[in-house]
Amino acid sequence: MRLLLAALLVPCALASLVGVLLLHPFGESPGTSEKLGAHQMPVRAEVTAVVGGPCTAGEQPPPAPHGRGEAKDCLNVTVRLTDGPAVGLLIQQRMPQEPSTPHYSVGDHVVLAYGGADPRDPTAYQLVDFQRGWPLAALGAVFALAVLVLARWRGLAALGALVISFGVLTWFVLPAILAGRSPVAVAVVASGVIMFVALYLTHGRSARTSTAVLGTLASLVVIGALGWAFAAATKLTGLDEDTANLIGLLGHGIDARGLLLAGVIIGALGVLDDVTVTQASAVWELRRANPALGWRQLYAAGLRIGRDHVGSAVNTLFMAYAGAALPMLLAYSVSGRSFGEVVTAQVVASEVVRTLVGSVGLVAAVPVTTALAAWVAVHEPPPPSDHADEDAGKAGVPRDPATDGEDAPESDDRSSASVKADEGRDAGTEIGKAAATATVTAARRAPDRAPAPRDRDRDRDRDRDREERRHDEEPVWPTATTRRRVLDADPPTAPIPRVDHVTSRRAPLPPSRRPSP
Repeated sequence: MRLLLAALLVPCALASLVGVLLLHPFGESPGTSEKLGAHQMPVRAEVTAVVGGPCTAGEQPPPAPHGRGEAKDCLNVTVRLTDGPAVGLLIQQRMPQEPSTPHYSVGDHVVLAYGGADPRDPTAYQLVDFQRGWPLAALGAVFALAVLVLARWRGLAALGALVISFGVLTWFVLPAILAGRSPVAVAVVASGVIMFVALYLTHGRSARTSTAVLGTLASLVVIGALGWAFAAATKLTGLDEDTANLIGLLGHGIDARGLLLAGVIIGALGVLDDVTVTQASAVWELRRANPALGWRQLYAAGLRIGRDHVGSAVNTLFMAYAGAALPMLLAYSVSGRSFGEVVTAQVVASEVVRTLVGSVGLVAAVPVTTALAAWVAVHEPPPPSDHADEDAGKAGVPRDPATDGEDAPESDDRSSASVKADEGRDAGTEIGKAAATATVTAARRAPDRAPAPRDRDRDRDRDRDREERRHDEEPVWPTATTRRRVLDADPPTAPIPRVDHVTSRRAPLPPSRRPSP
């Protein structure tokens, strides 16, 4: 089974690596903003004063109370440059008082765009944004800490996979698309690399992870085919305002529709990983709870779990797209157009295709991954149950948390049998030896997969009953210590009571101590 999984996945992994080598623009420098005629150098600054006044130059309005601008014609913001070609320079930026104008306060850290002219000319700068480095860094630290506290080493692996995914996007996807490569091909190759790295690094190399990878691949194929078909059927061009501006700056053509499909594939990859890994894990846990379940029972039980997951995942994907497009939806809601006109518009229709195609891929991922996981699980040795783990712990067999739930450690039963055999030899009794021999023989004759806890308990009870019956058929005399205690308490002619056969020994009595016939 593992060889079959490797035969299916290794070619896909190699194809992803070859695609990276073929599509990456090695030796080609993508066009920068300076080459494209849109050079803007960011310069950091700090707000020192905010006053309100008229928008005409040359007039000095009085300062506003509390350092904030009043509701006048314009807002005059004075900033001190903290980096760039003129550190320490005080410049004033005049901004119109409108509802869309940001609110500035003294002490705010802002960003100005420097056009490259005279660095001491205030008109060479433009106030564009706030500095957000430290708040974002603090939020990232809180996120990383939360992941590490809950998931520990697996959380650390997940953070490493996240960093690698970000590196693939910045090092491969963006340069390749800017160099004119096919956006769909770039997205497919990048999704394959991210999928293999993220899943195997986070969840380890196992049949369960390989099953999740196969389910993700199948779902990506469905999403790509549906996205291409319905983007062509709905005549989506992908030429929104941002894409049109990008094509105008680059000076060469970019497949706008392919860029739309690439966004659909990459956007659905993260949710697909969640669904496929959850379904594979659910099937493996069902197999662990009851190793007697067959393929149909595992598939039916896993599918019942997947139905609940599908409902929440589809709603999550829809709300994610709706939240990202909320300003656009608000603009269309006050446009006075009908619902049909709004939905069929270019920008809204693109988001509708993204949502529905991604949702169909999620729905398809559940039965496909569940069927693959059930088929692989029934051909794999069942993972050890809780009873088997307890038996292994009593026998002194260490457990590996990293491989828990993957393969049933066959050495657990053999180690337990060896311990029982050693106990029997140390006791020096016929019964102990027979029990040890029976246990070792049962372990050697066991099939490739470990027996269920219920079967082991039944076999152990049957062997114990057989030994008790054989012991009842033969006379068993007490040990020397027990014999002295019995003879001291009872007359020599009294019948000697029988004791537990486990602690007894067949020792003949001296002729003087034997009972009369």
